[in-house]
Amino acid sequence: MTDMRWANEFLDSMREVCDPPADEAVQSLFTQGLVGSANELMKQLVAHETVSAEQLPVPLRGYFEQSAKMPSWADRELIREGQAVFSRCGSLSVVALVCASLPTCYAGAEGVQVLHLTARLETDTKRRIVETAQMVVDVMSPGGLEPDGWGIRDAQKVRLMHAAVRHLIRQSGRWNPEWGQPINQEDMAGTLVTFSVVTIRALEKMGYTLEPREAQAYYHAWRVVGYLMGVDERLLPEKYEDGARLADSIFARVFRASTEGQVMTRALIELMEHIIPGNIFDGLSSTLIRYLVGDSTADLIAVPASDWTQSLIKPLRLLGWVMDEGDEQNEVSAKLSELFGRKLLEGIVWVSRGHERPPFRIPEALRVSWNVRSREQQLA
Repeated sequence: MTDMRWANEFLDSMREVCDPPADEAVQSLFTQGLVGSANELMKQLVAHETVSAEQLPVPLRGYFEQSAKMPSWADRELIREGQAVFSRCGSLSVVALVCASLPTCYAGAEGVQVLHLTARLETDTKRRIVETAQMVVDVMSPGGLEPDGWGIRDAQKVRLMHAAVRHLIRQSGRWNPEWGQPINQEDMAGTLVTFSVVTIRALEKMGYTLEPREAQAYYHAWRVVGYLMGVDERLLPEKYEDGARLADSIFARVFRASTEGQVMTRALIELMEHIIPGNIFDGLSSTLIRYLVGDSTADLIAVPASDWTQSLIKPLRLLGWVMDEGDEQNEVSAKLSELFGRKLLEGIVWVSRGHERPPFRIPEALRVSWNVRSREQQLA
């Protein structure tokens, strides 16, 4: 039964609403002829990650000051507990991101049009994955949502970039009004729950079942991020269970097959195959995606059919692992998923984002506890 708080009429209205504070800041840049300085700002945000108030164009100073404020309902203890869950899950969190969250986003037929219009698909997939993974690590690392934390900075930058993308798409004349507004509130909320609800569900499928308090803490941290990124508070329910209902309501509305979503999924799978060295995990990327998002969603984004058992057997043999009769498949697949995630994360660490972008950053404490080799260690 549909929760009446998120009935079709309300969610339809949310497709026509974007993010007024960020949109107004970007519009002011264009109106005042400050586009050049804004472009320079974006380069500085990407390359240097910190910009002083004096370096900001005047229309953006108020935006950055206001958008850094935490909501009154933010529970810092709960945030820390959610970040602790992320730290404990380690590389499984990366698998959940790349093999569940991103593919779920690609199943949204209207929302994926923004990615299609603003990306060079195959060539941009690498950068998009690395930058999304960086945001997740920054938000969920200890201290990421403290004042001046990396997570808050990332949320501010992404929110501003969304506004710039909306402006440019509207000016391009290539947007179909039937899709709603570009990066509208429903699509923003749908994307947000892939980082919380979809991730929690994926972790459980990989054998890491969260206690109710842990799930709520993880969800709460992302609820705070949603607020910082301009998501309407009516689309930020307090309880994880309500967030899960909202996720299912949105997915039921927006999931459809699209050429764009299928192309981006194929590029994602090819990238994972490329950045993980050797051939031990060949085929596991698509197998994990289908397992974590489910067959119906996997079919929409054209994930190749897979044999979960065969995908397990090959790596187990090559790694010299032997399954005892008492071993549960879930336990073995969880260990294999964790190893896959660690190799994937090392691949992300290795990948360059371009000469203007800093290298991928993982707090040293997390890198050591996750047993992820640094770029220098991989070169040795």
